[in-house]
Order: sequence, then C-alpha cells, then structure tokens
Amino acid sequence: MLSKSQAKVFFLGGTAVFFLIFLGLSWHSMSIAVPKQTHEENMTEAVVRGKVIFDENNCMGCHTILGEGAYYAPELTEVVERRGEGYIKAVLMSPIPWAPRGRKMVAYNFSEEEAKDLIEFFTWIGNMDLNGFPPKPDLKQN
Repeated sequence: MLSKSQAKVFFLGGTAVFFLIFLGLSWHSMSIAVPKQTHEENMTEAVVRGKVIFDENNCMGCHTILGEGAYYAPELTEVVERRGEGYIKAVLMSPIPWAPRGRKMVAYNFSEEEAKDLIEFFTWIGNMDLNGFPPKPDLKQN
C-alpha cells in the first residue's frame, strides 16, 4: 500500500514520463514521419494553387478526400489513379452541370490552368503513403 506522499510522487512521476513520451512521439510525427509519408518535396506551386481552388470552391461540401468531407460525391484521394487526368479535366472544365448516376455536380467551368492545378493537387494527394487508405476492395468471389 502506498502512502499519500508515495502515491503523489508515483502519479506526478508517471505523468511526467508519459508527457515526455507524448512530446517525443509528436516531434517524431511532425518532423520525420509526416514529411516522409506526404512526399513534401513534391509539393509544387501548382499543388498549392490546386488546394486553394479546392478550398475556395468548397469541394469537401460534397466530396471526401483523405477520408474527410461529405459523402455525397466520390472520394477524391486516388481519383487520378481511378479515372485518369483526361476524365478529371473534362469534368472540371465542363460548362454544363455534370450528373453521373443521378448526382449532380456544379458546372464550375474551370480554366485549363485551374483544372491542371487541381489535377496536380489530386496527384500529390494520391501519391501520399496513407498506410493502405483507402482500402482496395476485395473483388474475389468466395
């Protein structure tokens, strides 16, 4: 059985140790793991412009990216791999609303440069090491 003072020392010591572990893991994540997994060296001005366009047009209001956002429209994390640049460019530059499978996408009528910037952003996102996200569907028949 611990006395009050021993319990206090045990509690404060344990708190300090785990706080130091937390700081070490946070430092590791922010300075080593995140830049390595996101391939931050590949972030160009076009990627940044694409992210700005993505945010300004509230694309997350309908789409998800990296698992975040709304679930009305398709997930965009690996959209370049799934659909290809030509398809994405056609959708983004379309002057008429896009309505595949009954879900209507606003006709943003982006310029070619804006569409290229968005594709660069999607390509950068798709090349991140996301530890297996999004999972690939198992299409085997059991």
